[in-house]
Amino acid sequence: MYERIMAIYVKNQEEYQRYREAMTPILRSIGGKFGYDLSVDKVIKSKCQNPINRIFTIEFPSKAVMQTFFNREDYCAIRDEHLAHSVSHFTVISMHEKTE
Repeated sequence: MYERIMAIYVKNQEEYQRYREAMTPILRSIGGKFGYDLSVDKVIKSKCQNPINRIFTIEFPSKAVMQTFFNREDYCAIRDEHLAHSVSHFTVISMHEKTE
């Protein structure tokens, strides 16, 4: 498994939920899934200046599958419709091979 840990700032919860609902079936169809999903009300230490109010992990069968997923035309259409209007900052905390 290949895991990506993300920190984001959600500015529109309803629109972000629509994004998640639309993209999750595509994610599952390629063998991916969300692991953790945390709402954060206070950041004590960060390596970036971006505000953070949500942290999550997203898992893929491999790094190649992850790269393909984020370039899929159907995913990109959902991203363009919902994500740009709901999230103002993205920070990749880590991407790594995950051992079970």
